This record gives sequence, structure tokens and C-alpha cells, in this order.
Amino acid sequence: MIDSYLDTRQLEAFVAVISIGSMTGAAKALGKSQPVISRLIQDLEKDIGFTLLHRNGPRISPTAQGIAFFSKVELLLGGLRTISQSCRHIETAAGRAMEITAVPELAASLAPLALARLPEPLFPNEVHIRSTSCENVIAAVLARTADIGLVTLPVDHAGLETHWIGEVSHVAVLRHDDPLVHAGLLTPQHLAGRSVIAPPRPHPLRVELEQSMGAESVEIGGILNSNSAYTSIAMARAGLGIAIVESTSIRALPIKDIAVLPLSFHIPFRWAVVTAPGHPLHTNVLQLINALEQAAFALPDFRKLDATTQHRPEKSEPAFEEA
Repeated sequence: MIDSYLDTRQLEAFVAVISIGSMTGAAKALGKSQPVISRLIQDLEKDIGFTLLHRNGPRISPTAQGIAFFSKVELLLGGLRTISQSCRHIETAAGRAMEITAVPELAASLAPLALARLPEPLFPNEVHIRSTSCENVIAAVLARTADIGLVTLPVDHAGLETHWIGEVSHVAVLRHDDPLVHAGLLTPQHLAGRSVIAPPRPHPLRVELEQSMGAESVEIGGILNSNSAYTSIAMARAGLGIAIVESTSIRALPIKDIAVLPLSFHIPFRWAVVTAPGHPLHTNVLQLINALEQAAFALPDFRKLDATTQHRPEKSEPAFEEA
């Protein structure tokens, strides 16, 4: 009577001996010595309580019980191999769609750059990237319809797992033949009397831009509202004004006939990589979180911040009126 689980090493040795026809051949196939193979089978016979092999010098042959036992063991080991393959399938999440939800600035820039860094064995067969508002990103992550979310800060919802926070600077985008192209560095004074393209209030960029202009007592010529970085860039390219946008969009998707200038005043663009709390993550999602960080560090002005960092600009009086 078998009182415990059988040792798979013993079973593998037995199957090898029957399949190959000799102890020596089985030992060579398994990378073990002949005495080790012989001992494993003797221990197996002791555990199961009956003889598996007829031994006549160097010649061996299975007993009737050994033949019956071989068919069961072969089936068992085949099942174990299937489980092993299934584990690798689970580990790589092969065939599983990856759901990424991000604000437009990051869906079109950082997310594709990070996906390109995923090693081929971990790259999912299907990837969904949804570009939407920050509020919708949060909702999708919490509802677990998205594996990972890229949200801009500040975020008022505490029920998110924040993996890391990044920051880059906003920059100015001008038409390639604008007289300010040769300035090298755009100051508040350069914006005096010029049309500026920026998001509407109460967007944090708009608030901080107004603060920077107010601190220098600069009055601009007007404001063109745009809630999309790429729309702002297109408007600047058409010569409608100077666009203030975050730098990831420019570096991830270069656009012709524009010039990009750094600002003398710092307006940060901060985002967080978030997932649902208390939810185990697949390996490819963990790899994507790491790939997002690697892609971000490739940006010249990127800074990684403490995961608890939040940023909320103070309220201020507007420094300029709508055009």
C-alpha cells in the first residue's frame, strides 16, 4: 500500500528505462549515473510494493505489473508536462489582451514607447489603448476594465495603487518661421502681446501659466483654448499663436515646421502609473510598468517623484482674458 506521494524522479527513471531498454541508456538520457538510476527504481519498487523489472545480468524487461504500471506513469508524467506548459502560459499571459487606459498626452506618447520595450515573449497578442479623460481613466482602473492607467496629477481618488510618479516640463511650440525661434529660451516677456494657446480654466497648466505671467506683470495678446496637446501644436504650426504643451508629445511624435523652446519658468507636467488596489497583476502588466519607467527616463527632462507626491496649483486671479 502506498502511504505517500510517489517521487517523480523515480517515475522518470522507470519510464526512461522502459522506453530506452537499458539502465545505461536511461542514465545517459537523464544525465545521471547508472547506479543512481538503479537505486531510484529499487526505491520505487519498495514504495509501491511490487517488482517492476525482470533483471538478468545487463538485460532487463518489464514484469506484467511493470507494463501496467508504465501506462499509468506515462499518462501521469504527460499530465505534469502539460501543467508545466500551462504555468509558462500563465506566466507570460500569452493570448491575453492587455488593457491600457491613459490621458491623451500619454496614450499617444509614452504608452507606445513603453510597449516597444516589452520583450517579445511577454508582449500580449492583443493590446487595447484607450485615450480618455483623467476621470474616465480612474473609473476604468477602479472597475478593473483597464489593467493599467496613466493619469495626470492631482488625483483626488485615494483608492488607487500608485506605482510611480513622473514629471517633465512644459515647453513652448512656435511656427518654424516665428521671430522668437532664435530666442533660445522663452521668457514671460516674450509672450507680451502675443496670442497663447493653452487649456481652459481650471486646468492646472492654465492656472500656473497665469501665475507666471502675473508674477512678471506681463499681459499677453489673447488666449486660444485647446484641451488637446496635439490640437495646440497644430494651431501653433498654423501660426495662430504660441502653444504651451507638455514635452512628451513633442519628443514621442515629432511634427514638421515647428520650433520647440524651453521656458524660463517651470510649469511641471506630472502623471502617475496606477492600477486597481489589492489586485494581482499579470507579468506583462508588471513588465509594462517597468517599461513605462524606462521609456520616461529616456526623456531628457524627466524626473521620477515619490509615489505619494500630489500637486495642486494655488488659485489665482487670471492674468489675461479669453480671446
